[in-house]
Amino acid sequence: MPKLIFEKNVPGSNSFSLPPGQIPNPAISKTIPAQFLRQEALNLPEISEVEAVRHFTELSTRAYGVDNGFYPLGSCTMKYNPKINEWAARLPGFAGIHPYQPEDTVQGALQLYYEMQEMLAEITGMDGFSLQPAAGAHGELAGVMIIKAYHQQRQDAKRTKIMVPDSAHGTNPASANVVGFEVIEVKSNQRGLVDLEDLRSKMTDEVAGLMLTNPNTLGLFEEDIQEIATIVHEAGGLLYYDGANLNGIMGVARPGDMGFDVIHVNLHKTFGTPHGGGGPGSGPVGVKAQLLDFLPKPITVKQGEEYRFNYDLPLSIGKVKNFYGNFGVIVKAYAYIKALGAEGLKEAGQHAVLNANYLRHQLRDDYHIPLDRLCKHEFIINSKKQAENGVTTLSIAKRLIDYGNHPPTIYFPLIVSEAMMIEPTETESKERLDEFVQTMRTIAREAAENPELVSQAPHKAVIKRVDEVTAARKPVVKWEAGVKI
Repeated sequence: MPKLIFEKNVPGSNSFSLPPGQIPNPAISKTIPAQFLRQEALNLPEISEVEAVRHFTELSTRAYGVDNGFYPLGSCTMKYNPKINEWAARLPGFAGIHPYQPEDTVQGALQLYYEMQEMLAEITGMDGFSLQPAAGAHGELAGVMIIKAYHQQRQDAKRTKIMVPDSAHGTNPASANVVGFEVIEVKSNQRGLVDLEDLRSKMTDEVAGLMLTNPNTLGLFEEDIQEIATIVHEAGGLLYYDGANLNGIMGVARPGDMGFDVIHVNLHKTFGTPHGGGGPGSGPVGVKAQLLDFLPKPITVKQGEEYRFNYDLPLSIGKVKNFYGNFGVIVKAYAYIKALGAEGLKEAGQHAVLNANYLRHQLRDDYHIPLDRLCKHEFIINSKKQAENGVTTLSIAKRLIDYGNHPPTIYFPLIVSEAMMIEPTETESKERLDEFVQTMRTIAREAAENPELVSQAPHKAVIKRVDEVTAARKPVVKWEAGVKI
């Protein structure tokens, strides 16, 4: 094997030596065949401790998160994660319990679970919840499984289709397909809402239900939601709520009151727990009364003054996660809800809507807004104006990196050409929003006066422009000697 070259190698800087091994060489040679024993020293870089610490600390700063700055990733609600929630999840009574402990010894954890189920039911207008699903898409999968189990129990086997709007999250058709449904696309009308006539024409007795998020991925509230529910229910279907955008109506409107039968909630989007690389997710699934028996088991119940896991659910879709689910995440969300209370949750939703509409108003002169009217927690702009000088949405997003901002979601939803989906969340201050507005205006001016500057961005990032297609199709996900990244 060729000798590896390390950029920061400084010969002689490793001045320590390891203690001799405790196992004598003859004993090793008797146990391990000679061909598996190393004959020469490891080829490792020589570097001082302080330089090694600096190296890994510098690497850690390359990962951008909500603690670094503004993170307007649309449809993902990258809000601030209160640090007191992390403290709560590390309390010994929560962090130190074992999943096999008898229920009598974990009454505090089960009480938290029971109260969390009740609070989520009240917030969403549902009748019951299971906290087992480990992420949003996992909760989505469980919800669609419940829909399938419901129809099978009624011996309505012909319902093999699920309807999904053309603006839906990509996980919606994926989840339906995994469960075995054929996915039928429902078109949006010119106002960016569900086309009722298209929905009526496709709602047959073969359709198990409609998957919908409200507000939708354009950031618009589905004003005809009650009529949509009527169309689906009168044909024998169920209405599924994708909870990814619950942040836009939290404390103000409830999916259960709109006619939804099944819902999943993203605790890592709506209730302030870490998101993505910052920690695991959690996607509790809730249902109306007629579907309670189908929830994933176990459900936490209260019997007198004690809390128990109830496994006696004959129609349940079964377990979808071992033990308690992502327990630490649920503790964090519980602390978030308790800290804000009913009025605080409502205020958070209202501020999310206020911040989104403020940005929409401030950016309308410099960027094209396809649906420029009152939005909820997020809105869509695109690069139609900048395209006159050959500047694309991708280039605008890359240029934002140069100014220290995380780019918004781009090229989604697919029904808007060159889309940028911006969600400021309720936790950003007006000062931070104004900084973002100024940066976006600067980029718009650059696109008009020096489009090449924007089109070749980013200029300050560690990694410059990459071949997006090759990166997606042939990703390099591990270090190999001789491979240049």
